Amino acid sequence: MNKKYLSYDEAVKKLQNFCAYQERCQEEVRSKLIELGIYGEELDRVIADLIEENYLNEQRFAVCFAGGKFRIKQWGRKKIVQELKAKKISDYSIRKALESEISEADYRATLIEVLQKKANLLSEKDPHKRKQKLLQYVMTRGFEAQIILEVLKEKL
Repeated sequence: MNKKYLSYDEAVKKLQNFCAYQERCQEEVRSKLIELGIYGEELDRVIADLIEENYLNEQRFAVCFAGGKFRIKQWGRKKIVQELKAKKISDYSIRKALESEISEADYRATLIEVLQKKANLLSEKDPHKRKQKLLQYVMTRGFEAQIILEVLKEKL
């Protein structure tokens, strides 16, 4: 199959639509450009134009990502940080996103909700094994062990 090469203007237009559809990080845009056959200086120029025109904003992406994963998927901070780092988001942007999107009260309330849902599904009767399974489960969701143990002592 013959691959059609895009001009610079076509690439910019296509990526503007790509970024307008939902927030994107630079890594996603870079991958999309490579997929479209755009490399090197032209790739960097397209990304610079998208940033300049505010189609691409790392801080805004981090805030949307952190808020969405916390509220919708009920992920803990550790998992959100891990995923943002995998997308090559700066530590500063990650820290600001977590501060603005996740309050301590909401974080604890979400942790309690996740723990209670899982506790209702467990058939384990031994309290020690039950607690261990709950701890393991919420740790895989990205919650910190210290907070989990505090909540388990208080609520369950």
